[in-house]
Amino acid sequence: MKQIDRQFSSAGKILVVLHQEQSTPGRVGVLLSRMGFDIVECRPRFGDPLPETLQDYAGTVIFGGPMSANDPDDFIRREIDWIGVSLKENKPLLGLCLGAQMIARHLGERVYVHDDAGAEIGYYPVRPTEAGRSLCQSPFPETVYQWHREGFDLPRAATLLAEGDMFPVQAFQYASATALQFHPEVTYINICRWTTRAGERMEGNGAQPRKAHVDGWFQHDRPIARWTTEFLHRWSRAGQPAQKT
Repeated sequence: MKQIDRQFSSAGKILVVLHQEQSTPGRVGVLLSRMGFDIVECRPRFGDPLPETLQDYAGTVIFGGPMSANDPDDFIRREIDWIGVSLKENKPLLGLCLGAQMIARHLGERVYVHDDAGAEIGYYPVRPTEAGRSLCQSPFPETVYQWHREGFDLPRAATLLAEGDMFPVQAFQYASATALQFHPEVTYINICRWTTRAGERMEGNGAQPRKAHVDGWFQHDRPIARWTTEFLHRWSRAGQPAQKT
């Protein structure tokens, strides 16, 4: 692992957009730090300004939160509009859950509540497409951790990477942006915290009880971690100039 990290490390910064005071970038932040990136946290909800340009950054990760991409709050609107900066400058952009929904909204697609008020809270199967399977040599995880009650449609000209049953669009690629409805960043500590502090979410239609979350971690996290590690290496390198040989 250390040898791989040295090989692909790059002096640079990753902008991390978070939506709660105590939020952390979890496993994604740890892996990017090990790859040599400096993590710069930004919380627009609490007044942090988003940069006018990403020329000093290697990429951006927009994380999740309990709010909706449909909310009228000013910071939600600003973040959705700001995504255009990343796309215009062709910088790697990764949206997770709410972040993915914001990307879809920026591209003109709807973010919607399930017809049966269904929720994916826990571990659920997804089906990678051929494009999704080709992202990494490590197999695309077939069961992923979810924590959402809204989904989004596939933007025009985007490539579907994974699909599901309750919410058909689970991941897509558009230009320099990758949107994942699920949470590859979660750690065991995250799961314990979320299922304790937001226990009411597990009462929704289709949501799983707390024990299923904990059991699911031990059953499914290893392939998720392996895929996430390789994906982040590839994702972060996409914004780097080609090395001369």
